Amino acid sequence: MNVSKSTGRVKPQKLADIILVQLETMIIEGSLQPGEKLLPERELALQFEVSRPSLREAIQKLEAKGLVTRKQGGGTFVCNNLLNGFSDPLFELMSNSNESQFDLLEFRHGIEGMASYYAAMRGTPADFKEIQFKHDEIGTSQLEENLTAEAEAVVDFHLAICAASHNAVILQLARSMSTLLVDNIKQNLTVLAKRPDIFSKITDYRKSLLNAIISGQPQKAWGASHRHLAFIEEVLLKLTQENSRVERSMRRM
Repeated sequence: MNVSKSTGRVKPQKLADIILVQLETMIIEGSLQPGEKLLPERELALQFEVSRPSLREAIQKLEAKGLVTRKQGGGTFVCNNLLNGFSDPLFELMSNSNESQFDLLEFRHGIEGMASYYAAMRGTPADFKEIQFKHDEIGTSQLEENLTAEAEAVVDFHLAICAASHNAVILQLARSMSTLLVDNIKQNLTVLAKRPDIFSKITDYRKSLLNAIISGQPQKAWGASHRHLAFIEEVLLKLTQENSRVERSMRRM
């Protein structure tokens, strides 16, 4: 309801505006994801139980806000660039900075720890099924021996956890960082490949995280997330120090 300043009367809210808010909420919560195609107008109108003109007006307002884009004869899509949280120059700088790689690990401690805690607290059976599926896909990607595919699978696993947290800020922030995180994890995997014996330990830590979330234990999930990342950070620091010593030795020679 809107209140007219001139008369003081309450004006009924336009139906198109009500639909607009519902669609925006679906985008914020992740029900509608970047790049996803909206249902045809007829089906959406039936879903919202509204007329097609009201629905069409709501979609036009979404388009004006830059949240969706319409392709002639191809339908309406949620904009992909909603999640461009970093400009290309900044992304390149951070990707090439060794210090930023550890900064990103620290960032993951915070965001993944919170997401795991709330996922264990609020997750639904459907959420847990999706998390389990994404976890299993990591194993599948490892068989391909493709570090990019494995990094993407790891990020997808954690995004599923973020979605299960039912916290829109956590989910959208994690999604906006996803490209940067894939690159970070790929670089980590490249370094960790020098110590193949530790991959089984990382797998065990990840399974502990999965089990804590699915069994609905928030504190245990938070702790499992922390131990998982702390182990990776410790190994990376040791390997980085070893590499520095080798490089110094080579320069002396």
